[in-house]
Amino acid sequence: MAGEAFTSATTSSAGYWGPITASTEWCEKNYVVTPMVAEFYNTISNAPGIILALIGLYYAISQKFERRFSVLHLSTIALGFGSILFHATLKHAQQQSDETPMVWVMLLYIYVLYSPDWHYRSTMPTVLFLYGTIFAVLHSQFRFVVGFQIQLVCLAVLCLPRMYKYYIHSKEAPVRKLAHRYILFLVVGGIFWFADRFFCNQMAKLPINVQGHALWHVLMGFNSYFGNTFLQYCRAEQLNWNPRMEYLLGVLPYVKVQKTDSERKEQ
Repeated sequence: MAGEAFTSATTSSAGYWGPITASTEWCEKNYVVTPMVAEFYNTISNAPGIILALIGLYYAISQKFERRFSVLHLSTIALGFGSILFHATLKHAQQQSDETPMVWVMLLYIYVLYSPDWHYRSTMPTVLFLYGTIFAVLHSQFRFVVGFQIQLVCLAVLCLPRMYKYYIHSKEAPVRKLAHRYILFLVVGGIFWFADRFFCNQMAKLPINVQGHALWHVLMGFNSYFGNTFLQYCRAEQLNWNPRMEYLLGVLPYVKVQKTDSERKEQ
């Protein structure tokens, strides 16, 4: 089991969901806070990401962005609930509800990033849909933990050149700042994920458990929101919607657009 290296930190009495069948465990001790939830902090830490995605979904709909952005926010919400199921139960079936949506979200990012310049409109969504479907079927039958992680990294790397292209063409300071936050939260979250995954025994000797994987969830919730908002702004610029950055409660950025009368009638 992939969680074997974490035995000293995670082992505890069995809880409500019974024996662990997931191929991966994390550094949080199991069933400590409540017998109903295996990894309590890893479970509740998905809430900020879900809330942020709901806010993003509201603005995507209210500003009448293309459907792809609503689907992206909905997929992020599905990923959050899938992660809740996985960390609450540490069951293999529920693990698929966490890991499979990760791949689907990355495929959606590839579509959002590359589709504006793709000349054959039907090929990209067809290929990405088939890829996602085949992966879901295979991943439900076989436990390829390292293969899954490598695949996820490769999909993320495919997104980077396009994200960088959008960044260098962004001239507004608030938009570039949003991209900086996206990278910052990704890097810091990755450090917590790496530490929780590979240095659990050392971290277990600290006075308190820093809950590295839970912090990863929170930081990636903000990372996803910042990334989605950045892409919405760039897309609005492509469509000449005169976007500007506004702030919910003076803190959380969102995109406000001003379309022409003809553009409103087309929708």
